[in-house]
Amino acid sequence: MINYREIFEEQGMDYSTYRQLVDQLLAEGQTTGPDNSEAMLHYSKMNVQRMNRVDKTVALNADLQMVISGLKAKYKLLVITEGWCGDAAQIIPIFNKITLTAPDKFELKFVLRDQNLPLIDAHLTNGGRAIPVLLVLDENSENVLAKWGPRPQVLQTLLADWKKESSDMMVIAEKLHGWYAKDKTQTTQAELNGVLKSLN
Repeated sequence: MINYREIFEEQGMDYSTYRQLVDQLLAEGQTTGPDNSEAMLHYSKMNVQRMNRVDKTVALNADLQMVISGLKAKYKLLVITEGWCGDAAQIIPIFNKITLTAPDKFELKFVLRDQNLPLIDAHLTNGGRAIPVLLVLDENSENVLAKWGPRPQVLQTLLADWKKESSDMMVIAEKLHGWYAKDKTQTTQAELNGVLKSLN
């Protein structure tokens, strides 16, 4: 039985603490999780740049803002992530923006996947530990009301096709981040809109 409240309150980091952790580890030649290979360090460095860019450029669209303003209750947003995860870099700044837009309705915390394997194993995607995963909890952090992740559905489908065409992860990553760059967070926002609507 997963104690969501304990994870949220005792292990959860706010956005700035999570970002500082990733930066601090990189300064020490490490990333989050057990794999500190050159490739993982490279991904993490790129992801810091991606998060910085999305932080600066993301604006919530009118539809999402309207759904947020119509929410009646308060919610805890628990995000399972890692510093080396490319999808997370493109997506988690949006969760932060939602929280900043309505701090009276949301509290946002991040936990690391590889330090919380029972948690991610309760929320697998097609049998895999894909991240980021957003869990919307009730105000008391006791019940999961909604789940979203690890990426927009259309991209999930594209990714499956790309993996059939190539096993070169660099090629796949380039396509993935190219998609995010063109989409400018709009598909992610539309799906999150649907998640938040379902709460009312």
